[in-house]
Amino acid sequence: MKSLLSQVYIKTNGVYIKSQSIPKVNRYVFTYTITIHNLGKKILQLISCYWSITDGNGKKNQIYGEGITCKKPYIKPSNKFHYTNLTILDTPIGIIEGHYLMIDENNHVYHVEIPIFRLAIKTYIH
Repeated sequence: MKSLLSQVYIKTNGVYIKSQSIPKVNRYVFTYTITIHNLGKKILQLISCYWSITDGNGKKNQIYGEGITCKKPYIKPSNKFHYTNLTILDTPIGIIEGHYLMIDENNHVYHVEIPIFRLAIKTYIH
């Protein structure tokens, strides 16, 4: 398995959804948007993902899946693919980390790390 560190750029953005959260019962809803930019010269297909979501108490939720959001998108050179997902935490802050498995047009499999990113209510960040 190879790495695509220089050929794939991943941008993350987490947003607290106050209207769906209920802090009194430790329900904090966040969406996160992931943008995958193919900087290489080959078409890539995202075939699976792994996520580890950890709340402020250290409680982990691990997710393994084929593709993302029930899709296995192809990303052409110089193109981007983005999607938004939702998670619910028991605390007002947490982190997400993980990786994708991608395959190119020659059936080479690549491990692509997703940079660790934080989910937090803005008042909890200094």
